[in-house]
Amino acid sequence: MLSRPKPGESEADLLHFQNHFLATRASPAVKIVKKADKRKGEKGSTDAEKPLPQDSKDVVMLDDIPDILPALTPAPPKKSKIKNAYVHFDDEDPEERLESHDQHITAVFSKIIERDTSAVAVTMPVPTGDPFPRTFHRSEIKSEVKVGSGRKSIFAQKMAARRAAEKATTAPSAAECLPRSAAPDALDPEGSAGEAPLPSIRDDKAGDFLTSQRPCLITGEGLGSQKSEQEAQAIHKENLEKLRSMSEEEILQEQERLLAQLDSSLVAFLKSRRSGNEGQKKELKMEQNRPEEFMESLPVAQHGVGSSPSMQELDLEESVRKEENVKVEITDDDLPVKPKKEWIHMDNVELEKLEWMKDLPSPRQKKTKKGMQARFSLKGELIPADADLPTHLGLHHHGEEAERAGYSLQELFHLSRSQVIQQRTLALQVLGRIVQKARAGEFASSLKGSVLRLLLDAGFLFLLRFSLDDAVDNVMAASVGALRALLVSLDDEKYLDWTFSWYQGIAAFPFVPNSEEEEEEEEGLNGTEKSQDKKLKDENKPDPDVARYDVVKGLLKTRIQHRLRYILEVVRPVPTVVLDILHILTHIARHSSEACSQLLDCPRLIETIVREFLPTQWDPQVAQPGCLLTSLHGVACATAMKFIRVLASGGRNAAARLFNKFEMKSRLSRFIVEDPLDLLLPKEEAIMLSTEAFRLWAVAAGYGQACDLYRDLYPVLVRILQSLPELLSTCDGKSPMIELSVQRAAAVVTLLIHVTQTAGYTAELQAKLSSNSAEDSEQIPPPPVAWNQVSGLQPFLETSLKKFLQEIAQTETWQTFQPLTTTYVIYLAVYYSACSQQPSVNPVDCLEELERLTSEVLQPFLSQPALHSMWDLLRPCSALCNPLSCSPAPESVFSIASLSCTGGKPPLSLVGSKSPFPFLTALLFLINSITRVHKGLTSKYSSVLDFRGLKDYLHQSWQSGPPSVTPSSAWILRHEYHLQYFVLALAWRMASTCPDYAQHASLHHSVAMALLSRLLPGSEHLAYEVLLDLAFNPEFLPEGKAGGPEAADFSDILHLGTSAKLAQPGSAAAFFSKATRGALLRESYQNLPFIRSCYLSHFVHLQPTLMRSQASYQGRNYLIQSMLLPEVKGPILPSDWPFFPLISLYNKVTNAETRGAVLNSLPLDLVNTVTWNLQWVLLLETWRAKTLQSIPTAAKLARLMCVFLTGGDLFLEAPIHRYTAVLLSLYCQPKALDSLNLDAPLPGLASFHDLYISLLEQFEGVSFGDPLFGVFVLLPLQKRFSVHLRLSVFGEHTSILRALGVPLQQFPVPLERYTSPPEDNLNLLRLYFRTLVTGALRHTWCPVLYVVAVAHVNSFIFSQDSTTQETDAARKSMLRKTWLLVDETLKKHLLYYRLLNSESLLGFDLYEQLPPMRLKYLQMVTQKENKENAPALVS
Repeated sequence: MLSRPKPGESEADLLHFQNHFLATRASPAVKIVKKADKRKGEKGSTDAEKPLPQDSKDVVMLDDIPDILPALTPAPPKKSKIKNAYVHFDDEDPEERLESHDQHITAVFSKIIERDTSAVAVTMPVPTGDPFPRTFHRSEIKSEVKVGSGRKSIFAQKMAARRAAEKATTAPSAAECLPRSAAPDALDPEGSAGEAPLPSIRDDKAGDFLTSQRPCLITGEGLGSQKSEQEAQAIHKENLEKLRSMSEEEILQEQERLLAQLDSSLVAFLKSRRSGNEGQKKELKMEQNRPEEFMESLPVAQHGVGSSPSMQELDLEESVRKEENVKVEITDDDLPVKPKKEWIHMDNVELEKLEWMKDLPSPRQKKTKKGMQARFSLKGELIPADADLPTHLGLHHHGEEAERAGYSLQELFHLSRSQVIQQRTLALQVLGRIVQKARAGEFASSLKGSVLRLLLDAGFLFLLRFSLDDAVDNVMAASVGALRALLVSLDDEKYLDWTFSWYQGIAAFPFVPNSEEEEEEEEGLNGTEKSQDKKLKDENKPDPDVARYDVVKGLLKTRIQHRLRYILEVVRPVPTVVLDILHILTHIARHSSEACSQLLDCPRLIETIVREFLPTQWDPQVAQPGCLLTSLHGVACATAMKFIRVLASGGRNAAARLFNKFEMKSRLSRFIVEDPLDLLLPKEEAIMLSTEAFRLWAVAAGYGQACDLYRDLYPVLVRILQSLPELLSTCDGKSPMIELSVQRAAAVVTLLIHVTQTAGYTAELQAKLSSNSAEDSEQIPPPPVAWNQVSGLQPFLETSLKKFLQEIAQTETWQTFQPLTTTYVIYLAVYYSACSQQPSVNPVDCLEELERLTSEVLQPFLSQPALHSMWDLLRPCSALCNPLSCSPAPESVFSIASLSCTGGKPPLSLVGSKSPFPFLTALLFLINSITRVHKGLTSKYSSVLDFRGLKDYLHQSWQSGPPSVTPSSAWILRHEYHLQYFVLALAWRMASTCPDYAQHASLHHSVAMALLSRLLPGSEHLAYEVLLDLAFNPEFLPEGKAGGPEAADFSDILHLGTSAKLAQPGSAAAFFSKATRGALLRESYQNLPFIRSCYLSHFVHLQPTLMRSQASYQGRNYLIQSMLLPEVKGPILPSDWPFFPLISLYNKVTNAETRGAVLNSLPLDLVNTVTWNLQWVLLLETWRAKTLQSIPTAAKLARLMCVFLTGGDLFLEAPIHRYTAVLLSLYCQPKALDSLNLDAPLPGLASFHDLYISLLEQFEGVSFGDPLFGVFVLLPLQKRFSVHLRLSVFGEHTSILRALGVPLQQFPVPLERYTSPPEDNLNLLRLYFRTLVTGALRHTWCPVLYVVAVAHVNSFIFSQDSTTQETDAARKSMLRKTWLLVDETLKKHLLYYRLLNSESLLGFDLYEQLPPMRLKYLQMVTQKENKENAPALVS
């Protein structure tokens, strides 16, 4: 045991004890533990050194939510003050460790650096008679120094005055009579530019600058010597003497010269450095505020030429900046409360610190080109910059621009983090109102940029998300309201409800934003891999990165549904907050099926909504008029029912869970059985609740679910149907109650439509279940509703339809009941389509019913004049004819999907109140159903296609450009495409039965071709039907029968006499006869059935989506998986789909070659496939050229190049060669060549340069010198296209010049496009000359490029334009080498080339002798003086 040190022991004894202690490695008796400062963290603590105690508290952590709010601006990285403990090893000597940490005093003092005092003036203390220096008190020294810029405390001012007084005592006696504040008022004309800026010459102050004894800016500290002040003073005296010797006019002239030379910013800086007395400050302020007054005070002569333009026309921003820098002097008169000396600490008044008490200056619009900061009122309204609002409104504060009322976005963000609850709440409420008004477009014309985009970039979304977690109810409510304003558009929901009862209106596109960035990352993956890869990426990304391209997905990643559930279940907020939360959840459910699944999986969310907001009984006082609802919990709510309905639309599994787990059947029965007027709710709320209940049931019936309720509630449905005609008698104008009643009635009929569709396939499913043919396939049980249970409702509906159709002449009544009439017509179409397929129904009875319906109802209705006016409204209401009607809103952001319906749609729009599209679509659907079942009635409806309004609409719609596909346009265009499809389907039936139909065939075929390239995902069934029945139908190409081929031949004959060249290149294969374009058209017309089968087989990759689409359009409800349509990223078929078989084969070959494999498994009928593809393109280019106008000519040529890049020598096959040559002649016509642009990006092609290089390599390998192949190689070498294409031929692939033997007579492009303008690329000119001289380019091998190279070289060597020295030297060198050529023929061509001549064998004409100017230039360059030595033309 070691003993303690005793008194009297020396340092040697202590050192001995220390060595002994270290040698024994004993444990110390005392252990020092440093308690950590909570403010600084625990020093030296690591996870390894300080494990968590076993009894530590259980802390609930939110993994995905950071603890602090995200900063609006990136904060600087913090430096940790905690040092990690040193690492010690067992074999380390403790004594050495102590010695290493022991620092000698020299280690501390060695780094001391003394301050350089060589330039500091040493002043002796002032001698006094007192024994000790007097104590300094600030009150004994008067304030003699006025601070020029910035604010200083009283103590700082006193200290400055004391220093000034001390310096004044040591200054020369001559300076004692001058105040220190007297600063010079003139710029030094010859000295330093930093002494005295911008003087003001006035009579009473004329001598001030001449009496100043000290420089105002120059101190001499930078000289680094002890005599620096003396040097500065000497310079100053020299300047003063110079100024005294100058007159006032000379000073002004010198001043003008300096102002002209100095930068305005430097002048402003020199102004800001001036310090002087109060009078000089006021003078400076006047000069800065009115710089033009000083210029006007100068004499006219001096103000003219000699003045600086930059001073005459000051920039607006510079003047504004100067005004902001001006410090306004404050006096007692400016203060609303006059300070008195009797007040405590008011003996010395600091007026600058009382500046906030004075009256604000009146706001005014700044004269600046830059925009001013936007400021908003507490209602979210934009306040004009010059608005003078009273201060009692609470809109003024002490931030920037205190005179302007309102709060900027940055200030509101700052206020939202306040510790005061009311301030946080107010800021969030104002931000929510700003967002709501921004989405309504109120700021579009006033503000520059997007408010929503600015807020989202600043972190507004996560500000709201963090505010949702606030414990204060008011903050929580304000954040919910702002989030609802950001995500939800009530007008969007209104129009989605409006179109619910339209044809296929129950299905809608998901609210998934289109993200180009995400699409680019996922290219090359199939559907399943793409979805899995995208889901994995989203899980690994931070929440802000996900929210940047998809706000809803980012919110779900923060588990917002759990927080909203907590608010509804535990906080139980006021009704407004509850409704906002339900709207937010509805918007999230519209996002995608994945979002619906996450909402369903959220614990207790759906249970809470169903229990609290869809109860079966509640307090009857709610229905009393004037009842103020303080809580929505325990009261039935239509918004909650709508949320459940939208959630059920996410998928059949979601609907099944809602009906089976959450007992929605009992809720439906509760709200459907009872009449809305008997529900203990306000009238409007009761009708909306009943409407949403029927819509929810309709969605479930759309999956074939909840049909057992139909049998239980059949008497209720019959009672409702019997009461529907009574709506006509109660119609008293356009009241909200009538509109709600009509929507409820339409929802009831929509339910019956889906129940009828489900019952229509009961017999088929029952037969499949009972048969043994489907043992291997999954058995689908038949629904619990049979056809005989739904057929009895048809008479009620048909009777009601007759009554409503009679109201078409009454415009207001018709517009009010049009939604209900539309559903009646759709019901009859569905009913008769299903009735004709029932084995229990007599077909004859069904046909007789259709004949009776046609003769008694539809034919008289089609002759109504009011219906004619509806057809005339198609064009004004069309989204295709009026693209602006479906354009995105000005404040739309790509990360939030929106339908851009905020503020409502105009009446004359596709979803407007006067739109004829829903009813006419339903009418055409009914007519198609009737004519499909009873083909004999087709001719009865021939008048439909003769309506003038319909023909005008179709003609305008297909000629309009392709619409941009956005979330705001997709849902509207889908309904318009339905009407066009039914018109085409009726036309297809008319074509085979009506002899006089041919007059409409061309129009309808053009519409069909345009529709194929426009149909959106979810409509694959319509695209398949158009391809199958219309696109390749000979009846829709009447030109094939009416002399179209002969007309094409005649057109080609007429073109032969013009400048347009339609020559077709020959073939390198065995000789075969060239066919005319008319013969090829005739052959293509005969092969239309084979062409159709070819295209249908190449669209087989759409089979899975086609099956889902067919289930929806054919009413096979038992196969429908979701009411959400596929995500919209563009049309189903690309715009260049006519080239699809050719592109498919090329991609197959290219992908195989990329993997290093040699593709030997090309289709056996490859020649036929390519031939049919070319035949179809030829038919379209000849008879439907306008339908291909959306495809650039360069893209068409790139697709045709695939013929040469697929299948080796495939292009040598006779039919392929013929059709390719004919198409090439069409693309080489002058108009097509003028529109050819190979430098612009082409759709579906990453780089045309890479494609051209592949074409050159293929030509080198398998071309056999084919002239047609050669023309495709020569086409991109025109002068106006990229020079890199020509460099690749003459630099890297010169070997093709020997095989590129396209005869000049067969070349379809004028050579002027290759030779004009002259080539200016020196490298390419050298390559031209080198290939000519070396013999790589000869006229017999490649006549086209030979002519081009000779023309460019000749133009270059004889050009005498001024250019660079390098180019001039190259030009003269090339001319000398040409003069010295041994090949006389080439020499003659290069020197004597004159002009292009397509009739000549050479392709160009030659001079008989050189013109004098060229001859003289040649002699000068080649140093030949005698004319006789000049080359002569050999005859």
